[in-house]
Amino acid sequence: MRQLFRLIGGSHDIGSSRWFWSALTALAAAFLFYPLFGSEFGATNVAYYLLNIPLGLGLALLWGYGGVLSFGQTAFFTIAGYVYGIVAGNMTENSAGTVVASCAGLAAAGVVSAAFGYFVFFGRVAAWIVPILTLVLTLLLSTFLGLTAGYQWRVGSVLLGGYNGMTGIPALQVGDFVFQGYSFYYVTLALVILCYLGLRMLVNSHPGQVVIAMREDELRTELLGYDVRLQQLGVFVLAALLSGISGLLYVQWGNYITPSSAGLIQATLPVIWVAVGGRDSLLAVCIATFLLNQLTYVLSSQGNQYALVIVGVILVAVMLFAPQGIVVAIARSRWWRRTVDPNASSHG
Repeated sequence: MRQLFRLIGGSHDIGSSRWFWSALTALAAAFLFYPLFGSEFGATNVAYYLLNIPLGLGLALLWGYGGVLSFGQTAFFTIAGYVYGIVAGNMTENSAGTVVASCAGLAAAGVVSAAFGYFVFFGRVAAWIVPILTLVLTLLLSTFLGLTAGYQWRVGSVLLGGYNGMTGIPALQVGDFVFQGYSFYYVTLALVILCYLGLRMLVNSHPGQVVIAMREDELRTELLGYDVRLQQLGVFVLAALLSGISGLLYVQWGNYITPSSAGLIQATLPVIWVAVGGRDSLLAVCIATFLLNQLTYVLSSQGNQYALVIVGVILVAVMLFAPQGIVVAIARSRWWRRTVDPNASSHG
């Protein structure tokens, strides 16, 4: 148990003092008790702000800790969502159909990322080319799915739908219980907390230190006897699985998915979330992903056509004045170290 707490409270993320953990526990409690005071509609909206956090965390692990920038995370988000919709739509008579579909969606995201990552990393593709290749993967997937209109693009009883997307996707069901409203909110919150704590343990463990070492110097890490390509592939697949979790939550939240989920704009959003929060901090990414999703959702729901422009302006401002990320910049400030986390390491 002591080892567990040591990993969770390690130095490779912001915050390590008792005050910090007390504040974080209070925040988690606020989310936990929110449905007691908020409406079901409000809880559904908050679930939407939360469900993209695993996607952001995956990119933070891959880019911030592993040093590999990817514009392809929404491709695995979309793959998981579509596969879930296909399998669940063909198993509507089976009460375990959505559970099987969830496993199938994650498996599909894992297999595709493993195959793609194998050729990228074991092919020793230059680091600056990886973002381009992942972006191409995303755009190819979006283009292909957009061309699947018509009844000939049917998998079993499920139509892919072309640019209109796949609709009527079943919500998660276990036995006779369907996770909607408050119950879906709690599932999403639990997964987000588990993903964050699990990744925090990972980056503070020995394998996590190897990942950080690869970011700093691949050649030196390889000379120390580590298979850098295999390690990079493993991180890439894990990041894809986290994206797949967000994809599954998304289709269960809205009961639909369209090819635009893998479009150019959506491909850039996770990069913005991670950059604005701070790519070498998991907690910073959680905060930025939640707040930026809330901002864009609220602005879009009010008919504001400039939601993405505003997010872009925020990114430019961050790059100019706080290139390490807003949350990380605050965590590295003297005020934070003096009042919030006096035991903080050089990492933040």
